[in-house]
Amino acid sequence: MPDLPVLGATGANAKAKPPAGVLEDPFNGPLVHQSVRAEQAARRRGTAATKTRAMVSGGTSKPWRQKGTGRARAGSTRSPLWTGGGTVFGPQPRSYTFKVNRKERRAALRSALSLHASRSTLAILDPSHFSKPSTSRALHLLEHWSAAGSSTLVVLSPEDRHAALSFRNLPRVSVLSHHHVGVTDILAPASLLVTKDALDALAARARTDARRGPAEPAAQAESAKAPKAAKPAEAPQPPVASQEPKPAEEAKA
Repeated sequence: MPDLPVLGATGANAKAKPPAGVLEDPFNGPLVHQSVRAEQAARRRGTAATKTRAMVSGGTSKPWRQKGTGRARAGSTRSPLWTGGGTVFGPQPRSYTFKVNRKERRAALRSALSLHASRSTLAILDPSHFSKPSTSRALHLLEHWSAAGSSTLVVLSPEDRHAALSFRNLPRVSVLSHHHVGVTDILAPASLLVTKDALDALAARARTDARRGPAEPAAQAESAKAPKAAKPAEAPQPPVASQEPKPAEEAKA
């Protein structure tokens, strides 16, 4: 895997090592498609609703008698056949989410990152030079990388506030925290610009089991699986003398 360019570094051709085990996976189209569908479905509000004939007001009495008028028989003006009547089988509030396994989500994230790496559209941003917001400096970095004018996603850490303010005013540039980035957000833009901390966080999400979390070391996990030591056996206690009353014969003697 070739090294990634670093934008904003002191050296003219600064490079950085990519995280191991993340950017080498081949692109898995069906898996990425499933993950993108799941993310877009989870973003739907699901609040669309229509009224049935039971919810529409009015129509409690029969509009005309059953026979003798020459009209079609009708029992209520709120029938779905009438204007202003209820809706049949209309949408109701629901959740559109569906499950995608953890291993599949991590593999889809690795595929999305590997796609940018294979196309040389992935670079690392050095946010240390943004001591204050500077849109002109952000534009200069993108022009130096030949990404100006194309859609670009900038992934930052929450503490990189000045860099976020510098990039957010540029056209066709989106700024997100690494906590809120999904597979859909990575695949949509033509270029991906991330900080070293944000890339490490995305790599941890792509490699690590979500139940254990990236911060827990493997040694702690192994110690948790190890059987606990048995408690030392307590010394036997001497028997307690019985306090039962003596029989009557022994008392007379």
